Amino acid sequence: MADDSYESILCVKPEVHVYRIPPRATNRGYRAADWKLDEPAWSGRMKITAKAKIAYIKLEDKNTGELFAQAPVEQYPGSVVEAVTDSSRYFVIRIEDGNGRHAFIGIGFADRGDSFDFNVALQDHFKWVKQESEFAKQEASQSAAPKLDLGFKEGQTIKISLGLQIHSKCSLQPADFMNIYIIWVPL
Repeated sequence: MADDSYESILCVKPEVHVYRIPPRATNRGYRAADWKLDEPAWSGRMKITAKAKIAYIKLEDKNTGELFAQAPVEQYPGSVVEAVTDSSRYFVIRIEDGNGRHAFIGIGFADRGDSFDFNVALQDHFKWVKQESEFAKQEASQSAAPKLDLGFKEGQTIKISLGLQIHSKCSLQPADFMNIYIIWVPL
């Protein structure tokens, strides 16, 4: 079965650095100060895309566009993307190779604005996912409720009273304008 959903681009950042990170020593979280920030393991472009409810963080070569690593994100915040405790420009992401193997790597941005855009792109996507599921629930509950029949029944009439003012020079009487009857005739 072919997947009919389209892939949309949420964010592209031209420069991101990848770092090898040491194992987490405590439950407190990762610290960027423990990484070798002056020696990134790789540098390239980051692209966040979305397909259906899943966002993908793709790390690509700047020149060729060749995929270096990819992290599928099904929930944010969650275990796939984690901010470090000592900086707003660095994150730990869980990358997967498609064969069931995964690794945790550090990514960093040269500018705080880029890290802000990264964070907001993921938040906006999952806010949209939540709204879509709420709309689907509302539609399901509305389809289960009985529908109101607001159409005219055969022979039904409606009386509309209009408060029109008639000038004294008019030959028609005010009573001629006050009652208008609409009669529903089915076709």
